[in-house]
Amino acid sequence: MDRIAIQERGIPGFELMSRAGHEAFQRIKKQWPDARSVAVFCGSGNNAGDGYIIAALAVEAGLNVCVYAVSEPDKLTGDALSAYRKYSAAGGAVMPFQAGQAINTDVLVDALLGTGLDRPVTGLYAEAIQTINAHPSPVIAVDIPSGLNADTGNVMGCAVKAACTVTFIGLKQGLFTGQAAEYCGEICYAQLGVPEDVFMGLKASATRVVKTSLPRRDRCAHKGSCGHVLIIGGELGYSGAARMAGEAALRVGAGLVSIATRVGHAGLMNLNRPELMCHGVETAGQLAALLAKADVVVVGPGLGQSDWAKALFNAVISSAKLMIVDADGLNLLAASPTAKPDWILTPHPGEAGRLLNCTTAGIQQDRFAAALSIQVRYGGVAIVKGAGTLIASEHELAVSNTGNPGMASGGMGDVLSGVIAALLAQGLSLKDAAQQGVYNHGLAADLAVEKDGERGLLAGDLMPYLRQLVNE
Repeated sequence: MDRIAIQERGIPGFELMSRAGHEAFQRIKKQWPDARSVAVFCGSGNNAGDGYIIAALAVEAGLNVCVYAVSEPDKLTGDALSAYRKYSAAGGAVMPFQAGQAINTDVLVDALLGTGLDRPVTGLYAEAIQTINAHPSPVIAVDIPSGLNADTGNVMGCAVKAACTVTFIGLKQGLFTGQAAEYCGEICYAQLGVPEDVFMGLKASATRVVKTSLPRRDRCAHKGSCGHVLIIGGELGYSGAARMAGEAALRVGAGLVSIATRVGHAGLMNLNRPELMCHGVETAGQLAALLAKADVVVVGPGLGQSDWAKALFNAVISSAKLMIVDADGLNLLAASPTAKPDWILTPHPGEAGRLLNCTTAGIQQDRFAAALSIQVRYGGVAIVKGAGTLIASEHELAVSNTGNPGMASGGMGDVLSGVIAALLAQGLSLKDAAQQGVYNHGLAADLAVEKDGERGLLAGDLMPYLRQLVNE
């Protein structure tokens, strides 16, 4: 897009760089209006050029400014050299960066490394990143935090932890998943006046999920027209998972929810949620009648991997039902891989690793590639959960950025399965049910922590917010 804007639309590269610097400086003034000093860390490429523009604007605004150069500015070329000369002409000071030097400033600007990073950060650049991260003042990153991979969101050895990242022209997919949430802070976007047709002519590598409203219910709707969800799980000692999935499906609007579980649980599971229809099922044959009535099946919450679990799992995947496969259902699938076009798989990174016969670290190394690989191998829609959950369907890769660290507690995935199942039962497509389910699930968690904070958040705390969100 940079190339098209410059070569085909006639926007000079230095003009784009100047606009980028202006946008970043405006963000500094807006976010830290009382700042009186700025320290700008510049590297050797166009990212450094953005930094010198910011520094020049700060000098013109009367701030105390110092640029700490990791690369000699006289060795810059092209637009970056022009930006340095503009800063020098404004009377700006440049100091060669040295590890351990004392830096006294209100705001730090990270303009060290841009989006082209393809190897771990080492040497003086790594020392500069460590210096930035050790400083108590807030940091604004230019385009992307230095050290973060723009494609995967992974840290390349070390990376700047920013309070705010101002990114230009195209949003980089690596800003939205992997380790990015820990490093980017607030993400601000600036189009820099690039014409809309530049964007329309290129296919996005991924899309961000946005909330869409469910259609208004027909005034004559009844429970049979709102879908029947069947949850299969709850091995002895693990009844809570199926129970939470079932309640989530009810709260999101499924007309009927049945649970097939161990006989020992069936009479107790709905004591405090009598709307759930709980059935003791000990054989695959006993499951047949329940499967026949269901519109959507969730298999896996608390299922285990016993002979009982395997028998029920095999019965489900042999059926033609729409289904969500979660938890131990995914582990059983990994042991006997098969593909279906009409299911949604919901692995966390560990389960994703088992589905692809690799390590959890391998999944996290490139979550986008992992989601696509699962979808290609197993069909349907593949969700890879985590910070920046990914949803891969046949023709689209989407990322959802709702949710928070309070969700790192048991049962959250079970609730998600119930949410998606209810949306599917109410007529949404596999792709839309998966995307909207993930988005609303995370947003419900965000609403739940607003008052009381993230620690101690329980999966059950999401229920009232889920109901609120699907009625908006």
